[in-house]
Amino acid sequence: MNLVEKILAPRYEAHAHCDLFCGTYDPAQAAIEADSCLKIVKKYHDSDDEVFRARAIFIKEERAELVKQHLWILWTDFFEPKHVEEFPGLHDLFWRATKAAGAAKKSMSVEAQQEMIDLIGEVAEVFWATDKAKGAGVYPPS
Repeated sequence: MNLVEKILAPRYEAHAHCDLFCGTYDPAQAAIEADSCLKIVKKYHDSDDEVFRARAIFIKEERAELVKQHLWILWTDFFEPKHVEEFPGLHDLFWRATKAAGAAKKSMSVEAQQEMIDLIGEVAEVFWATDKAKGAGVYPPS
């Protein structure tokens, strides 16, 4: 590391989904991005404009990557070991949801996008069934 890099290097590092541990979590973030992916794919199939279609692919892949990030944040920062005991299928659910987001990222199929949405819905059901969600969630189900 040279002198300039040493001077400009951060003195402290913090890691959180918003770079400040705020305690706010909600599967709605992943759901919004996933719904966007589905709608983008539908518009892609309805268009014959190759420039639009190329942009749609690029944007949908960005949104699907955000889904993966939002799921990972919920899994690693919100859920605790007691939740795994309370909801025995939690590991598998997050594995399937994250894999579905990866598959949706690589696919322009409506079905792949819908599977991702459905699994995020299952994650949301578990999230809102926890006591911890009452103080952390933003958009509770009605």
